[in-house]
Amino acid sequence: MAAEGGGKEMNEIKTQFTTREGVYKLLTHSEYSRPNRVPFNSQGSNPVKVSFVNVNDQSGNGDRICFNVGRELYFYIYKGVRKAADLSKPIDKRIYKGTQPTCHDFNPLTATAESVSLLVGFSAGQVQLIDPIKKETSKLFNEERLIDKTRVTCVRWVPGSESLFLVAHSSGSMYLYNVENTCGTTAPHYQLLKQGENYAVHTCKSKSARNPLLRWTVGEGALNEFAFSPDGKFLACASQDGFLRVFGFDAAELHGTMKSYFGGLLCVCWSPDGRYIVAGGEDDLVTVWSFSDCRVIARGHGHKSWVSVVAFDHCTTSVEDGDPPAEFSGSDEEFHEQVHFGAGRDRANSSHSRLSKRNSTDSRPVSVTYRFGSVGQDTQLCLWDITEDILFPHLPLSRTRTHTNVMGAASPPATGQTTTTTVSTIPTPTTTTTTTTTTNPSGTNGKDNVSNSSSSGNTANSLPSTLPRSNSLPHSSNPGNSIIDSAFIATGVSKFATLSLHDSRKERHEKDHKRNHSMGHISSKSSDKLNQLSSTRTVKADAAKTLGTMLCPRMDEVPLLEPLVCKKIAHERLTVLIFLEDCLVTACQEGFVCTWARPGKVGLLSSQNNPANSPSGTVV
Repeated sequence: MAAEGGGKEMNEIKTQFTTREGVYKLLTHSEYSRPNRVPFNSQGSNPVKVSFVNVNDQSGNGDRICFNVGRELYFYIYKGVRKAADLSKPIDKRIYKGTQPTCHDFNPLTATAESVSLLVGFSAGQVQLIDPIKKETSKLFNEERLIDKTRVTCVRWVPGSESLFLVAHSSGSMYLYNVENTCGTTAPHYQLLKQGENYAVHTCKSKSARNPLLRWTVGEGALNEFAFSPDGKFLACASQDGFLRVFGFDAAELHGTMKSYFGGLLCVCWSPDGRYIVAGGEDDLVTVWSFSDCRVIARGHGHKSWVSVVAFDHCTTSVEDGDPPAEFSGSDEEFHEQVHFGAGRDRANSSHSRLSKRNSTDSRPVSVTYRFGSVGQDTQLCLWDITEDILFPHLPLSRTRTHTNVMGAASPPATGQTTTTTVSTIPTPTTTTTTTTTTNPSGTNGKDNVSNSSSSGNTANSLPSTLPRSNSLPHSSNPGNSIIDSAFIATGVSKFATLSLHDSRKERHEKDHKRNHSMGHISSKSSDKLNQLSSTRTVKADAAKTLGTMLCPRMDEVPLLEPLVCKKIAHERLTVLIFLEDCLVTACQEGFVCTWARPGKVGLLSSQNNPANSPSGTVV
């Protein structure tokens, strides 16, 4: 067993770690990889990604896993902590020529034991719809690359829909598709639907229904990842220009924005209740953003290089409401009455998906703990807790004192808010059925390629009498206040020299960071590099304008979280972190997908382990 101490042991690969819940253990027999278990040479290849779906198999073994490694795509029965993996029997395996899989997503609404719908995005820009159980390829979208020629960075089914899906590209554009529509034989023509600061939404002009239904152009440079809110009504986008932008999806309206400390944002996720968003990227930080207040409420420092994935742990996150939150209302809901995509879209209304416009200090929850994790190119896994002293810094821990609303949802927006102009309404596409059967995407490799919507207010609250109880440094009671107790802050922030507030030190850190840690998350292909270089000046100019504002508070203006756990768990950069009910799943660029049993779950597999089946490429 690997030790957990310091010194030389700091560089050892950990096989277990401990939190307040107990010990998480790596299950070496539950590792998934290519059948030969040989580490993959990851030079110049796209990140390994993992997707899960449950097919409701009556045998109790309904989980299925899909992962890509280089030009290969694998589909297995996922046995998790229950039974050792059998890599000799993939349900489906595909090897692509001329392009590589970059991302994929299952549709949970249509999944059965006999059939699943899996979307796969590719480096040359195509999107394939396949059924790995039936071993069928039903459709190929953007086959001639007339819609977008750049790499697919993210693909997701629209929540609650059996036919709509959204695709993001390294060009900075997103496209809404309907699986029933064709893509046409000519390049699409677009008509402006809505426009705001640094984003625009266009509809596709066509006499007959065709894809794409919509084109979103967001920010500058690549759109690295997007994530739907738990109720499917909002969309969070992480872009290479360093901005997080949150949109009302149906209304195509900008809800709020946030700027990274520096560099691009690479990943984004929502809390299970939709109240908070966490983003990570090239500043080596994780940033927590409040949906209702449209502001940064905390940053986390623990990684030594770019953060590639962030994810909330829905099993450990705990929120107990004191009073029921107010229902969300506004122009988005009015717009929803007029806008339909004609795809039988149905929204999920679960108790875990409530979005509240109320002030975060109203109806304060009795007990709050949000757990999320992050992995990065530094090969480290970090776990973080956000507790009520971070979420509600203005209130004393006794919870007996009332407090005036600081940022009431009903107050008017701040000056400079992005204005949107509606040019036309979204047409209702007629549904057509196509029975075209396609083969694997082929052809030459494709070239891989703001304003804050918040309310403002000032208070005269003093700093809390005691330090926050979470893993954070001391922080100001009002992040937006220009009066800061610098002596109070300096005691903690001075430890983080690499995150200095002085521009000269920050520039030095950026140079060291790029020389020592930067690895091609986007891709090593030429056009992406050119796009990043061409936008460098713009990004730096934006950083200079936004630093110290609500878009991007300074390091001493918000709490700085320290990770509960920060462990090196792989030899190559980490690209996957997924929390499941009885385990968490990680994957590295070598192509190894690892299962970590939650406390008390490891015994399910130990009695079935057979040393003769020990994988030669196991990360230990």
